[in-house]
Amino acid sequence: MSATTHWKLRLKELRLQAGLTQKQLADLIGVTKSVVSFYERQERTPSPDVLKKLAAVFHVSTDFLLDIDKVKRLDISGLDENDIQIVSMMVDALRKKNQK
Repeated sequence: MSATTHWKLRLKELRLQAGLTQKQLADLIGVTKSVVSFYERQERTPSPDVLKKLAAVFHVSTDFLLDIDKVKRLDISGLDENDIQIVSMMVDALRKKNQK
């Protein structure tokens, strides 16, 4: 499967996981429903600005969307230092739990 095929599958998968329709996603990123459909069918490629909006909606990196980075990263932008510390402690606790 090519990277572009992964891209369209990843976009649709993220949209469905978020419980969004194509119309809802389109409204969030400022395009029409048909444009989202084109992206998912690989008939169009999102512009860099749209890629950034998609990454923000799904809380992932643009590299993850483009299948450059295979690991889904947690977006912590907008959190203050205390919030980041809490998230970090939760991640550490979950790692320890899963190592047992």
